[in-house]
Amino acid sequence: MPLPLEDYALIGDTQAAGLIGRDGSLDWLCLPRFDSPAPFAGLLGDDGHGHWRIAPAGGVKRVERRYRPGTLVLETDFHTADGVIQLVDCMPPRGEAPDVMRLVRGIAGRVAVRMTLTIRFDYGRVVPWVRTVDGRMLAIAGPEALTLTSDVPWRGEDLATVAEFEVAEGDEVGFHLVWHESHRPSPKALNVPTEIRATEAWWRKWSDSGRHDERWKEPVQRSLITLKALTYAPTGGIVAAPTTSLPEQIGGVRNWDYRYCWVRDATLALLALLDAGYIDEARAWRDWLLRAVAGKPSEMQIMYGPAGERRLPEMELDWLPGYENSKPVRLGNAASSQFQLDVYGELMDAMFQAREAGVEPAEAAWRLQALLLEFVESAWREPDEGIWEVRGPRRHFVHSKVMAWLAFDRGVRTIERYGLDGPLDRWRRARDEIHREVCERGWDSERSTFTQSYGSKALDGSLLILPQVGFLPVADKRILGTIDAVQRELCSDGFVLRYQTEEANDGLPPGEGAFLPCTFWLADALALTGRRDQAVSLFERLLTLRNDVGLLAEEYDVRAGRLVGNFPQAFSHIALINTAMNLHETGPTPARERSCAGLAPLPAGAET
Repeated sequence: MPLPLEDYALIGDTQAAGLIGRDGSLDWLCLPRFDSPAPFAGLLGDDGHGHWRIAPAGGVKRVERRYRPGTLVLETDFHTADGVIQLVDCMPPRGEAPDVMRLVRGIAGRVAVRMTLTIRFDYGRVVPWVRTVDGRMLAIAGPEALTLTSDVPWRGEDLATVAEFEVAEGDEVGFHLVWHESHRPSPKALNVPTEIRATEAWWRKWSDSGRHDERWKEPVQRSLITLKALTYAPTGGIVAAPTTSLPEQIGGVRNWDYRYCWVRDATLALLALLDAGYIDEARAWRDWLLRAVAGKPSEMQIMYGPAGERRLPEMELDWLPGYENSKPVRLGNAASSQFQLDVYGELMDAMFQAREAGVEPAEAAWRLQALLLEFVESAWREPDEGIWEVRGPRRHFVHSKVMAWLAFDRGVRTIERYGLDGPLDRWRRARDEIHREVCERGWDSERSTFTQSYGSKALDGSLLILPQVGFLPVADKRILGTIDAVQRELCSDGFVLRYQTEEANDGLPPGEGAFLPCTFWLADALALTGRRDQAVSLFERLLTLRNDVGLLAEEYDVRAGRLVGNFPQAFSHIALINTAMNLHETGPTPARERSCAGLAPLPAGAET
């Protein structure tokens, strides 16, 4: 069985990424890029679906692990009765082909070690043909091949490759695994210690170039490194997670493929990168967004492949039992074809924030933005599937309407501040009309809160975004009332749920964990409304949910006390970075502008 998510650490080369457990087993890796088929899919089944374990052959008394400071180079120390060994793992920045470097170092005593390599191409389904070529192991199946170079002899055993050896203090034993197309010769073998040192230097140079608040430097830097690791370097796209189908509830069916790039992450990812000083990465993300959404505005998708691919058909992999028997395992994501109105606001806000930060406009960017707003003018009155990509009936989600308001607001501000051409009066009227409608139809005066959708009594964690985008002043009683209602009705042990799945008609069985980005948004909202001490307390409590190497999943199961959902989750780490920046006493202003023009009058009984 796979380990709890807390027991995994990330390695990657900014084009692909893998997860290595505390037991020294590489249980998940897709090659040659994030959304490629996985030759190691044990995370969604068992060892027989592909894994690569290097660990002491006997019992282990204690395990300690860490990343080398400022890097994605992982160190795992195994303490045994006979001594101590250290396993060093990394994926060097992409050269000729994707590589995995693993090095066993003797720290104390003399320890027997066993290496087991089980390759199963196509998500654990295909057993490769294995042979020896020039002293190296070559595994081939169809279009794919993996070549292993080992410092110790290996043998075949039960359709796996096994090596057994001893390591004394000062010894080093290296393993180099490289992926390549099966019709091409194996890439040359590389020196493992040399590649690890070069990878460490590469990451340290990158992480040292950023800005970090000293109070929360370690969690912010680790989150930025994670965000960089989830960036597809050739295009600048940022995938939501390197995994698919890790369940939002153990044993449940809310299991989705997150190895794609969501437009919804646009503004918050951009702000995290800009505030940390990573202008090149922010520019690359902005450019990816513009390329991906190019085309007819009505055909804009909510997500794309790492290079901007549009076809992401969803299918189920029935030969995989799923993480802790959580079925189905899904490949692709049908939500890519949904209509989600909010993404237009996110895209317009990202373009606006980039201009405000001094990132020079891309050629033809404004023309594309104007076309998108022209579409939103005709589409904002329609119901949609919303930010949470419900698979039930469409409805008029308040968050979606507010994001449509945001789209027009950012279009108006761009014209006002930068003198660009556009139908200013018409967009102002659209902005004001949406604002009035939301305040009338999305407001529950009895409970003093905005609701999930028009006419609904349900709450939604996405409502915590309203003060951040400037929809209403932060001191407005409608904002204060909504924050209080979320805390009162939508929290589990202080952590925010997206919504009550038991009450929602979202097309799926109920049940999921607390959504970590929403809880970070609550900390932001508390800080904005003058409750800084509460905000800091909540933020620091969220930091305790990170695993021992600083990683977060999408959600947290309060009852079980464990992380759930795809892992590590870019959205969670983006929210962590932005909240830390927002709470920094002398740092930049909070993530998004909060002034708001043309506000609708307050409804009766809700005076500011």
